[in-house]
Amino acid sequence: MREPVDRRRQRILAAVQARGAARVRDLADELQVSVVTVRRDVEELTREGRLRRGHGVVRSTLPAQEISSDDLPGGDRVAVVVPERHSYLTETLHGARTALEEAGMRMALHIAPQVAGAERPLVERALADGARGLLLAPRWHTLATELADHDWLAALEVPTVLMERRPRRGSSAHTLDSVCSDHWYGAHLAVEHLVGLGHRRIVFATREDSPTARTLRAAFTGIAGAHPLLEEWAWALISKQAGREGPYTAEETADLPRLLRRVGGTAVVLHSDVDALMVVQRLADDGVRVPEDCSVVAYDDVVAALATSPLTAVSPPKAEVGRAAAELLTQRLREGGRQPARRVELLPRLMVRGSTRRVDGAAGDVTSDQ
Repeated sequence: MREPVDRRRQRILAAVQARGAARVRDLADELQVSVVTVRRDVEELTREGRLRRGHGVVRSTLPAQEISSDDLPGGDRVAVVVPERHSYLTETLHGARTALEEAGMRMALHIAPQVAGAERPLVERALADGARGLLLAPRWHTLATELADHDWLAALEVPTVLMERRPRRGSSAHTLDSVCSDHWYGAHLAVEHLVGLGHRRIVFATREDSPTARTLRAAFTGIAGAHPLLEEWAWALISKQAGREGPYTAEETADLPRLLRRVGGTAVVLHSDVDALMVVQRLADDGVRVPEDCSVVAYDDVVAALATSPLTAVSPPKAEVGRAAAELLTQRLREGGRQPARRVELLPRLMVRGSTRRVDGAAGDVTSDQ
């Protein structure tokens, strides 16, 4: 005899409130009904305000009953390790958290202080606490600190996915799964946008204290050096505190307004956009107007849109990187280590705002993204 609908929904409600959260497919198994039937019941209970529905996960609306997804039946704990004070990764974390919750997994966040090797003890502690998978974004201030981590990363015995980090080719950690933005393509977008507006003399100023910063320096200098339309270009640290590799030449640590004058530059590309806002202020103090005297493209797009005059910016797919990394890790946990390692790259976009214009002063491209 079929169970009455009201009775079945009461059982669903009781099960979710008792656990705080439950997966739809587990509820279907317990009630011996189809997943479609449970979804319909959950939709109705959600409309009544008695449950909160996610993708595949149902949660109680009672604050006193809400508990972490660590109590989901068969739920896995995933440890996420990221550097402290790293605003770029905030959106990445949101993307990862959403994907993990949809999969019925708990995200346990660990923040690594700004010292070399800080990630390893956090990972060891997370594994001792029962983490079955890892999402990692080591700070890696220098190439030396990156190489020092490769051996222990390669020896990890749980599924591990790197976010916005890609070990050196041929290193012991080369075979780790990773999900990254294609920063070469982001650099390409910035250069082609400025060249398309008639700029022929460009200064690139970046950080050099992270894998992304080092990748961007290599990309900008490689693209600019080979570009047939660029007449002159220069690279410099965006600030003296932004470099870790060294030693640097006098030009590479030069004051940016002075370097722009020497190159005859009409545009700058700046990483990161937090630093870019400070550079724009320095340019204004030096009598350089943006974009009338100098076009500016920021890289990261974390706060570029919040400037008094919003900055054109290359926007890596930060949230999508986190989601893709979490989905890859979830797949690894379910299938084991049978599949080849994967290196996923996602393309950035160019968000065109008011800080770039044609050299001749004509109105530039005003599309929102490319």
